[in-house]
Amino acid sequence: MPKLLEGKTAVISGIANKWSIAYAIAEAFAREGASIVLTYLNEKQKDSIEAITGHLPVVKMIPCNVSSDEEIAALTESLRELGKPIDALIHCLAFANTEDLGRPFVETQREGYLLAQSISSYSLVAMSRAVAPLMTNGGSITTLTYIGSTRVMPNYNVMGVAKAALESAMRYLAYDLGPRKIRVNAISAGALKTASARAVKGISIMLEATKLNSPLRRVTEPAEVGDTAVFLASDLGRGVTGNILFVDAGMQLL
Repeated sequence: MPKLLEGKTAVISGIANKWSIAYAIAEAFAREGASIVLTYLNEKQKDSIEAITGHLPVVKMIPCNVSSDEEIAALTESLRELGKPIDALIHCLAFANTEDLGRPFVETQREGYLLAQSISSYSLVAMSRAVAPLMTNGGSITTLTYIGSTRVMPNYNVMGVAKAALESAMRYLAYDLGPRKIRVNAISAGALKTASARAVKGISIMLEATKLNSPLRRVTEPAEVGDTAVFLASDLGRGVTGNILFVDAGMQLL
């Protein structure tokens, strides 16, 4: 069976550890024949990522602190040095202050609100702008969201609002970049046992509720999100843009 991403180059952001969804996506892309470019926040994170991705076909690692316009601009030039088109961008970046996740949303302060929006939503716009010029053969941009964008989920708070903005940005990007044959979509993953999820108070209760109530009676596996990202980046997903694909064991039905 041919590999679905053979000959393609993908930029993947957001790997923090082996439990990251971004890591599962990188493994799925590698399995399907893609060459991978990884972005990282700082030198400490670079060392951690290198330690767990040595078995993957990583062709380059590039620093990219998405709160820095200079580093985002430098991303374009660093990718250009590869001498080949970029076919996919995977955006797995989100951040909010822990206190803004744990207290009532009405108590969110301006600084925390803007921080969550900048890292979790605007970064998709900024990275898309940086990578799109290198998608000379068209391409696919995929981000990660969660159903807390449209439903109130206890303790998700400011991140839910940021995810709502992210989803809207995804749609506008799909409209803007469509004429360049660049597709933009989001995957709405269910509650997962990731390191970042532990910052959400009550995540263990959410996981148990998913096991008891979801149509599939189980929680989502990171590999399932990885396979969906492969679909979107491959020719199989060539007609899909501006969409949210739910990979949540069916919890969006409830």
